[in-house]
Amino acid sequence: MANDDHDLHVELDPNHEDPVIRVANVVVRQMTRGLSILMVLVIGWTILDAFVTFGIHLVEKPTLLIDGEDLLIVLGAVLSVLIAIEVYTNAALYLTSNVIHVRLVLATGLMAVARKVITFDYKTMDATHIAAYAGLALALGIAYWLAEK
Repeated sequence: MANDDHDLHVELDPNHEDPVIRVANVVVRQMTRGLSILMVLVIGWTILDAFVTFGIHLVEKPTLLIDGEDLLIVLGAVLSVLIAIEVYTNAALYLTSNVIHVRLVLATGLMAVARKVITFDYKTMDATHIAAYAGLALALGIAYWLAEK
């Protein structure tokens, strides 16, 4: 069985036989490239924000000490950077690969849920919200595990 370009499934194929689809695919690919550039800027901004957040919490009284609440704020900023990197990776892989990387998408979702759970203010959260996030984390974890099989 020959394995030429016509046998491959290509997301947003810029050489699609239908001219309308071909133009739409090219436009979406260019917009995705723009999104990738935007994500690079967001990553830079969130890294800067993480450093500034950490610096601010270091110089506040008491100086050079970070309490539990400050640690959660700084950790949330760092996790935001990691999530932004994952989103960029998703966009870049979408442009450069003919396969949707389900595990990467699920890992991004898991990281976002984990960031939210880690930075929860449990004093103001009700049990239903906590249970909902637990169910979401469990569902994403099972989906990730199944995607590895």
